[in-house]
Amino acid sequence: MSIAEYDFVIYGSRVHAGKIDGIKKIKALFSDNEMSKLIIFATGVTPLEVEDVINTIWKSNFSNEELKIISHFYIQGGFNYEKMGILDRMIMKTLSKILSRKKDKSSDEAGFEQAIGSSYDISSREYIAPLIQFVKVQAKVVE
Repeated sequence: MSIAEYDFVIYGSRVHAGKIDGIKKIKALFSDNEMSKLIIFATGVTPLEVEDVINTIWKSNFSNEELKIISHFYIQGGFNYEKMGILDRMIMKTLSKILSRKKDKSSDEAGFEQAIGSSYDISSREYIAPLIQFVKVQAKVVE
């Protein structure tokens, strides 16, 4: 089957060091005229309210043209040390220690320190609701 046979394709992945895992590979599957069929969602620890960071994530993963034609959604999720590789775990624990020792932290640094201090899951159905609603409209689902 080719992409042309689908009405749309949904791809989701985590944000890792500002990059959406696998995004280059998924974009490579679509020709320029098929990009509008792609719906992307990315999950991460950045709170939804921190729009400047989320916008930076989008800009580092998509060109300006792609941002105009690819539907994209950010979904706040969680942070799991137990599922991290050893290198990522060491980097995050080191960063956490550095931040904990720093005096006069900015609000962003304090928030980041709290976000990476330990594993947590704050995923919620409400965070995915905009994506679900968008897909229902695209699929012309009547409720």
